[in-house]
Amino acid sequence: MNQHRCRACRGQSGQLVLDLGEQPACDYFPLCDDPGPDPVYPLQMWVCSYCGLAQLLADSTVPGEPKGIEPAALVAQAAQAIARVEAAGLLPGGARVAEYGSPHGGSWLRLLADRGLIPVREAEQADVVLDCFGLMHAGDQAAALAERAARVAPGGVLLLQYHSLQTIVRYGQWNALRHGHYAYYSTAALAAMLAACGFSARMAWDFDLYGGTILLAARRDPDSPGEPGDSVRQLLADEAKTGVRDPAVLGGLQSAVRAQARGLSDWLAAMKEAGDTVLGYGAASRAVALLHTAGVDRDLLAGVADASPAKQGSRMPGTRIPVISPAELVARAPDRVLVFVSDLMAEVRDAYPEVEANGGRWIAADDL
Repeated sequence: MNQHRCRACRGQSGQLVLDLGEQPACDYFPLCDDPGPDPVYPLQMWVCSYCGLAQLLADSTVPGEPKGIEPAALVAQAAQAIARVEAAGLLPGGARVAEYGSPHGGSWLRLLADRGLIPVREAEQADVVLDCFGLMHAGDQAAALAERAARVAPGGVLLLQYHSLQTIVRYGQWNALRHGHYAYYSTAALAAMLAACGFSARMAWDFDLYGGTILLAARRDPDSPGEPGDSVRQLLADEAKTGVRDPAVLGGLQSAVRAQARGLSDWLAAMKEAGDTVLGYGAASRAVALLHTAGVDRDLLAGVADASPAKQGSRMPGTRIPVISPAELVARAPDRVLVFVSDLMAEVRDAYPEVEANGGRWIAADDL
């Protein structure tokens, strides 16, 4: 086996910090009548000793996830982010804009067009180049960031939104690790990647989405690196205090795996023993690794509802748990609904008040 090379700096020295063993591909949703067994693949996080980028060690899966429905929390955060960037003077009317979005859906282009920005054709330079959770899907991180940087017109800005590695560590979000997501960014590691492209991080904004999401603004440095603003310096200082690039700190995620998986299986078993019916909500990638690691199947969780028609009628990867529609969830009147993406909680409670009207309770999986 060839030694792993860092996806950003190409260094070959690093450490394995999280190993979830053999896991099903979280974007493989077989039909309910597919007998399986579903293929499984190693799922591991490695951190580079040189640049500090946490990354997926290897991935032999083939991307093919059914298109999801964009959560209301993501839509609201996009509007909030655009307002804050506009207030900073980085979105002048008439500016050209290019977007690299997530393959899971969602776009800021309509909101930006409403503010007078003009979308450009593919490969054209733009005054504002935006990447919203797109960069992490590139196996070659150095090449992907260089491509985005090359599209920034002179005097323009590169905006990068990412789920903070510090958040992942702080809240033990080990199941953020998934096939197809190749990088997990600390601000320090991303700043180093930008410097290699001749850019420097100038401003940053943080949001509650996913427990902690960062939007970073970077500009080209024609002669010498520019000084980061106070917001970036604060993020870097916070990361230094928590040691988020330290393999020993990152390795703490491994203990969170055992604790959360055991907590889920024990809670579901207790609900079954008490005669309470439990359904899930949100057939998201983080639910796949959690259910598989916990050994949960249809005998403990009768179904997982999801708003995406493309997922309904299939089953959760690696299990016999069917993916059902929200209408079917409401009709079954469960005693508990386990929400696998906590950002969905307010949205689903508002959308399906019948659950609580029938005596059911919404429970965040993160709280178990």
